[in-house]
Amino acid sequence: MINFTSKKIMFSSGQLYFAAFFLVSFIIVMLLAYKKDLKLHKIYYRGSGWILVIFLIFIGILFLIKTLLKE
Repeated sequence: MINFTSKKIMFSSGQLYFAAFFLVSFIIVMLLAYKKDLKLHKIYYRGSGWILVIFLIFIGILFLIKTLLKE
């Protein structure tokens, strides 16, 4: 007979509370830091979206070449 009541507990409740608190705190601190640096991002990283677009187009072209040469 299989006993479903005995299961291994990987983390204690204190560890789970700490992990949840750490995750929420980390996200809040990262959002505040990003908000603080937003003015600098607009100055120094202007046009970086185009780099992302060109990179994605390049990856798409490589994928297209791979699928066309596979046949």
